[in-house]
Amino acid sequence: MFHSPRTIKKQKIFGSVIMKKQLDVSERSREIIQAVRSGMAETIVGQQSLVDGILIACIAGGHVLLEGVPGLAKTLAVKTFAGLSALSFKRIQFTPDLLPADLVGTLIYNREKADFSVRKGPVFSNLVLADEINRAPAKVQSALLEAMAERQVTIGETTYALPDPFFVLATQNPIEQEGTYSLPEAELDRFLFKLHVPYPSMEEEHRIVLQSDGVSSKPRPDAVVSAADLSLVREEASRVVCDESLIDYIVRLVAATRPADSVRRDKKQRDDYIRYLSFGASPRASIALCRTAKINALFNGRTFVLPEDIKAVAYPVLRHRLVLSYEAGADNLSSDDIISRILGVVPLP
Repeated sequence: MFHSPRTIKKQKIFGSVIMKKQLDVSERSREIIQAVRSGMAETIVGQQSLVDGILIACIAGGHVLLEGVPGLAKTLAVKTFAGLSALSFKRIQFTPDLLPADLVGTLIYNREKADFSVRKGPVFSNLVLADEINRAPAKVQSALLEAMAERQVTIGETTYALPDPFFVLATQNPIEQEGTYSLPEAELDRFLFKLHVPYPSMEEEHRIVLQSDGVSSKPRPDAVVSAADLSLVREEASRVVCDESLIDYIVRLVAATRPADSVRRDKKQRDDYIRYLSFGASPRASIALCRTAKINALFNGRTFVLPEDIKAVAYPVLRHRLVLSYEAGADNLSSDDIISRILGVVPLP
């Protein structure tokens, strides 16, 4: 693999071990990544960050929350990805009258045998689409907590393991508040990524309109990636080098989101953004940043992490883990605005 002089210089900065021991990204990993990208592009116009975000999260073994206004192909993107993967898939339409048993399953009484049998719910799938997740009440949302965190479900007195791998890809509409229930912070923290789905450009929308007539008649795409393929890429990503100086950078980034006295007194990190934060991210965010930065480096054909990889995944990893204060809303600031300030304040290694 050819490296430019600038890249080699960065390699030396983050450890000579990289120069001596790292191998090129395997051909099979490149094929898997490209196959998914190409397959998604046949149905989804543009939205490259959305496609890569879903793929990175699934390789990392994490869950994804997709947020965008209606009509931006959130559900279509998930269904297309499910069609490209050789994974079992279930879609759950979240509604105000949904019950936890509709999600995880329940005990059914058998009169003839005079005992109970278990009827497992749709959550027992590799890939679960929780469509409009914020339309279900808190008791239904809470039913997902055990499944998302521990990959298991308790029905009655028995705990059942979920299929491996297990991913939840949830969608929600940020502009309609009537008949919706905000997700609790504990559940938001279970999502590895929160992906914003933007409006398409005029050129992309032109292509969407041109191909709209043929979308419904398109056959289901052939599976191009299996659970073993995802595991293979995950294993290769785990061998990507993340220098200790970059791990320290990750920890300082996450610590800068916490409005603690130690951060307030740190002149290197002190900035007026602190008053916009009520609560910051947990160590789970630091782990997610390190893991997904390695996969992002792999996507770019590298076997070592650069600060650019960390910055690329900082927004989807942190945006749903920050609890903003009243002042942030009054000043019309979003989580992304605060993350931009933090990235500008925390010094690079």
